[in-house]
Amino acid sequence: MKDPEIIEMEAKKLVGISLHTSLADDKTELLWKRFMKKKDEIFNTTSDDLFSVQVYDEGFISGHFNSQSVFEKWAAVEVEDYSGIDEGLKGLKLPAGLYAVFTHEGTSNEFAGTAKFIFEEWIPSSEYILDDRPHFEVLGKEYKGPEDPASKEKIWIPIKKG
Repeated sequence: MKDPEIIEMEAKKLVGISLHTSLADDKTELLWKRFMKKKDEIFNTTSDDLFSVQVYDEGFISGHFNSQSVFEKWAAVEVEDYSGIDEGLKGLKLPAGLYAVFTHEGTSNEFAGTAKFIFEEWIPSSEYILDDRPHFEVLGKEYKGPEDPASKEKIWIPIKKG
């Protein structure tokens, strides 16, 4: 796997739906099914990209995170502003900051290998540490679905100088 691009991101406004889940009781498929039914009700989007966002508590940063740990998961799109949010949708602001942006290529089942590289190899050997901001994936034009081995997505990991 290649080293990431380091990007200073401006704040982003997202609109979507969220739920609480864990790795052991993964509700990602349910979340995306619900969101895709509502997606066409969001009119002021900035692109066709989809955002998969994870909001972790401090336990994730300090290493006290396991498959049972509950976190907030979002399915969303970026918007110009929060005007006209329909019932059943919510706004989420991604704060500005430094991100390490990796590219995952492959199926969702292969994502664990990418995560292992990021958290067990790249971060410990880099000059950065995790920052306490949401983590997210951008599913853009090269994203072909969770089971397609040619699918690509951008993984945004919040970082700061260690």
